[in-house]
This record gives sequence, structure tokens and C-alpha cells, in this order.
Amino acid sequence: MMNPAALLKMRSAMSQFQANHPKVVSYFQAVFGTGVPEGSVIEITVTKPGAEPITTNLKVTASDLDLVNTLKDLK
Repeated sequence: MMNPAALLKMRSAMSQFQANHPKVVSYFQAVFGTGVPEGSVIEITVTKPGAEPITTNLKVTASDLDLVNTLKDLK
């Protein structure tokens, strides 16, 4: 069970993230709101100041979907 104080802190941090990055939140809602089926590829690129971009990707598996569903149930 999650500590109520930690839950409030996480909610506050999420609200701040949404305020700071509304386009990212909209993007996630559009992409993940309809579900991401097994076999989909998710690619992530991080570009640090003054550094070359680093990219990785993952192919969504059944166990990944199970994890996402478990996390949704915590909500």
C-alpha cells in the first residue's frame, strides 16, 4: 500500500509535469489512450546539451502490457 503523503506528493509532481509539458501529455494521451498493441515499437531519443543524441527502442511484449495493466490498477 502506498503512503498517503507519497501519493499526494506524486499527484502534485504529476500536475506540475502536465503544466510544464502540455504537448507531451497530449501526445501520450493520443498514442497510449487507444492502447499500444503487442509488437508495437516505442523509440526514445535523449539529446543532452552539447552531446550527441542517444536513441533506443523496444518492441512491446505481452509481459510489458501486463505491467502497464498492473500499474493502471494502482490508480
